[in-house]
Amino acid sequence: MDIQLIKCHGSGNDFILIDEMEHDHQMTDQDRENLAIALCDRKSSIGADGILFVLESQQAAARMRVFNADGSEASMCGNGLRCVARYICEKLSLSEVLIETMKANLLVSQEKEIYEGIPTYKVEISPVSFHLSDLPLNIERAEKLINETVPELSDTIRFTAVAVPNPHLIAMVDTDQIISNEQKVISEKVNMPNNLFPDGVNVSFVHPLGDKAIYVRTFERGVGFTNACGTAMSASTLIYRMITKQSFETSIDVFNNGGMVRCVPHEVRKGQFKIDLIGNATYVFKASISVDLKTPDKFSVLSKEETDEQVSYRNLEKYAQKVVDEHIFH
Repeated sequence: MDIQLIKCHGSGNDFILIDEMEHDHQMTDQDRENLAIALCDRKSSIGADGILFVLESQQAAARMRVFNADGSEASMCGNGLRCVARYICEKLSLSEVLIETMKANLLVSQEKEIYEGIPTYKVEISPVSFHLSDLPLNIERAEKLINETVPELSDTIRFTAVAVPNPHLIAMVDTDQIISNEQKVISEKVNMPNNLFPDGVNVSFVHPLGDKAIYVRTFERGVGFTNACGTAMSASTLIYRMITKQSFETSIDVFNNGGMVRCVPHEVRKGQFKIDLIGNATYVFKASISVDLKTPDKFSVLSKEETDEQVSYRNLEKYAQKVVDEHIFH
């Protein structure tokens, strides 16, 4: 069969977007898993962190499903949702729509450019839960883990566990810890068969860059170290505000190895939160492939049309890299 796709990215976290609303490929979940493993392989002619499948929804303008490069399905993906937001808003000629995700229907909208020449979209990140059973995290000593050590992982680093709804383990660290191998060791431990996180977890190290900016590096479950993880950046913003006892409702610039986004944490009710994630939704190329779902690794590219959007994004990357280098890797 022939499949039309868009190679896109949010903060350098790149995806293949496939529209199953307009083109009903009648794929099973096993087909989607196999397709993700084949197309996302970096050795292939496409390569990506995951596939965004856009489907019909009975509750919203569209439904998003996200399959990681290893074939696993993610319950949410903030960077991917921005790309789907752009696709659906442009498809329907709307500036704001509702997108159905695995755990919630989320509002997305077109926003003022975060940087010159960058298509920018805001997506809602919710629900937010600190209950360990929602990650899940198996420790008997508490129902929540907020800025505490986990001796099984480290005697010195303090972690916060939160689901948004993807599971995240977040730590405020110094620059020496960012440069060290510590994050890799911890991340691999909690994403291999283990008693603490039976389903694995995204692990983020966070370092402040002044009062209104932070740097976030994330080891993403099912992917490994990634340029950026949207839900991780959103969750990290919320945790940073909580731990430093700063006010919510104000934006923070979040820098990462893929660029920069802007996040705004909101306390909807006491102890209940949501986060706005604002950033790029960049199209790299549009392509048509021929693939047999029984042997997806043997796909062939029929046509490929590059965009010029990466030129503007590289300017944002250079700006972000300069900020990160000055504060982290100086």
